[in-house]
Amino acid sequence: MPIPEDVTGEEIDKDVRQELQSLPKTLAEDVAKNLVMVARLIDEDPEGAYGYSRVALRLASRVAAVREAAGFAAYASQKYSEALAEFRAARRMTGNVDLWPLMADCERGLGRPEKALDMAGAPEVHKLDKAGQVEMRLVAAGARRDLDQLEAAIVTLQSPELASGSVQPWTARLRYAYADALLAVGRESEAREWFAKAVEADRDGSTDASDRLAELDGVEFTDALDESDGNDERDENAGNAENAETAENEGNGESGDADTSGKD
Repeated sequence: MPIPEDVTGEEIDKDVRQELQSLPKTLAEDVAKNLVMVARLIDEDPEGAYGYSRVALRLASRVAAVREAAGFAAYASQKYSEALAEFRAARRMTGNVDLWPLMADCERGLGRPEKALDMAGAPEVHKLDKAGQVEMRLVAAGARRDLDQLEAAIVTLQSPELASGSVQPWTARLRYAYADALLAVGRESEAREWFAKAVEADRDGSTDASDRLAELDGVEFTDALDESDGNDERDENAGNAENAETAENEGNGESGDADTSGKD
């Protein structure tokens, strides 16, 4: 797959660059460039990112960072079976538990929410940092909803992190999930409150909490472009009406030229 000229491979994280040092220099550079493309495309073009990840995987499948990147790309492309396999491989290589919530979410994606809940209660969860534990809680709540256990999903999300007034990178998503769970059981007033709290914490627009809040408040947004098109159409109609009136006046002898010739 083509690599843009501005990609050098130096853009990758220092830790990943160190992992690639086990490879021959030219090969390491090629792998690094493909990993840069994965990171660059994964949000806007998951399938493109997936393609670059497969190239990196063919070049260096024994590098944990490559297996992890391949897992993220497959996950973003909703290829959950592949993602789970790559995450498991990366974990075997490193012994790191950071990918545990993502692995559990892959189980959800494969239609196995019970397995995700089993993983939520596993000893590995206690080894996760705070962000990982919150992520695991979100996955577990999603699994409860998959099983139509809506009240249990609400209880799962109730935690010190939810009640905390401090804003962390995961705060908006946690509040949003709680609001959505409340709305699912008809607790609209509470849901509105938590969507509003999610908006307060969502500094980078990672959720559509503001849209959900507006929807609950009955606010409708009008597309400015559509409104402009409507104005253009009205102007065109007005112009057509004016031209028709002028033509009619001329036919009745009411134009300026007709008046002048009449006086002569």
